[in-house]
Amino acid sequence: MKTERFEALIDAILAIIITVIVLEIPMASNGTWTALWQIHLDFEIYALSFLVVFNFWNYNNNLFSIINRINNKAIWLMGLALFLMSLLPYLTIFVAENFSSFTAHACYGLDFLATAILSVLIGEAIKEHDKMNIALQIALESHKPLYCTIIIMIIGFIIGYFVYPPAVTIFCLISIPALWITTKHTLTK
Repeated sequence: MKTERFEALIDAILAIIITVIVLEIPMASNGTWTALWQIHLDFEIYALSFLVVFNFWNYNNNLFSIINRINNKAIWLMGLALFLMSLLPYLTIFVAENFSSFTAHACYGLDFLATAILSVLIGEAIKEHDKMNIALQIALESHKPLYCTIIIMIIGFIIGYFVYPPAVTIFCLISIPALWITTKHTLTK
């Protein structure tokens, strides 16, 4: 299967997810700084969710720029990853309204972690299907950047469980630039 229509579907779904997330930010009760400060967690979690969705889009956009064709296994894995991404609007509000809850942060982190794991599986499915694509084989030779993300998330879960529940969400944020840095480092080798 060619990838153009599938890429368009991914873009459309991610745009809808971001739209739903921003529509869930509550309106300030009045036009004061105090009222805005009362909903600052909503904005902060929205910003993180936006970065998560953008990071997913950026990774897949770069990946699909070198893919010639895609198989059903990769399509279904991507569908599962998109389903998990579609939970972000709910999880964003869940964390914003329960900021001290490990459960809220753990659900958010699990969504993020499962998406990273699925990205590894998608990469492997695509590599297996398109073995003659040298650029793809080189780009996906190692999944070190995604493994780095997974390790950072596990550290966040440990700290979140034992010390500070928001650490899970904070480590989601930390893993995004770590993915960018390790990806850049991996590609320049």
